[in-house]
Amino acid sequence: MQSILQLKNIEKSFGNTKVLNGINLEINPGEFISILGSSGCGKTTLLRLIAGLDNADKGDIILEGKRINDIPADKRAVNTVFQNYALFPHMNVEDNIGYALKLKKAPRKKISEKVKEMLSLVQLDGYEKRMPSELSGGQKQRISMARALVAEPKVLLLDEPLGALDLNLRRSMQKELKDIQKKLGISFIYITHDQEEALNMSDRIAVMHNGILEQTGTSDIIYNRPATSYVANFVGGANILRYGENTYALRAENILMGDDFSSINKDELFSIDDAVVIEKSLLAGLLKVRLRLSDSQEIVSARLGIDLPLETGSHVTVAWKKDDVTEVRDNGI
Repeated sequence: MQSILQLKNIEKSFGNTKVLNGINLEINPGEFISILGSSGCGKTTLLRLIAGLDNADKGDIILEGKRINDIPADKRAVNTVFQNYALFPHMNVEDNIGYALKLKKAPRKKISEKVKEMLSLVQLDGYEKRMPSELSGGQKQRISMARALVAEPKVLLLDEPLGALDLNLRRSMQKELKDIQKKLGISFIYITHDQEEALNMSDRIAVMHNGILEQTGTSDIIYNRPATSYVANFVGGANILRYGENTYALRAENILMGDDFSSINKDELFSIDDAVVIEKSLLAGLLKVRLRLSDSQEIVSARLGIDLPLETGSHVTVAWKKDDVTEVRDNGI
């Protein structure tokens, strides 16, 4: 399958600060890919380069086989949805959505038809005459989506589009966005710092840190087989264990305690240790137990429940399976 968008050795600096350092990424047709990273990692800068809002210092941006570095933003077959909606406050919904088509001098009838089509797509039929001030946050985001999609871009860029919404609305909008993407078959590049959002929505995730892509893969690969200690810690907060020159990632839910492993063949286990309980905490039905191993490394175990018969300062035998441990490149995180 030929990629629809290629980023080749992209570099970008602002003054003496290098924000992007050799980014290479290919996006497939119809793919939902999330660029996941903390604030300041360079993900929004990368999106702006793809959109044509900034220029790369080095490297190539290739859309459908053609280099687009020098093509102005309004001539690229990409469009952007922003977190702040960016709707024109003096225009009603119909004029907001149809604005790009109006600039292209599309016939009035076609504009009206496309506006209705987009409103149906985002489940806001009949909202043509509403003003932005009359819309809720979720409705504004839907209109912003409709406006970005009306010109039928090859790639849609989404810059933390759900960040301003409350948790419940954000979760329902995640499903709606994914449904829209599947229905249209357009490639979505989704910028987010929310790991849960990325894991739930994406065909693939590209984890960015300090201007580089640490790892790209499916949600399963990123979560269960992280390549670096940063990815392991940032996505899901894995325990990082260091034994000599080797570094391993171990998920909290894969730590066995007490009788958990009594029936497991010892050959299946990676390690057995005597640990001390440091503290217990409960959050949303998930019990977390912080433990100190015999070599003084600390780990966190997590499981559903409200309590375990373990007191702070008590000892407990802990273990984990070989299949649940991943060796990672240690980049100091």
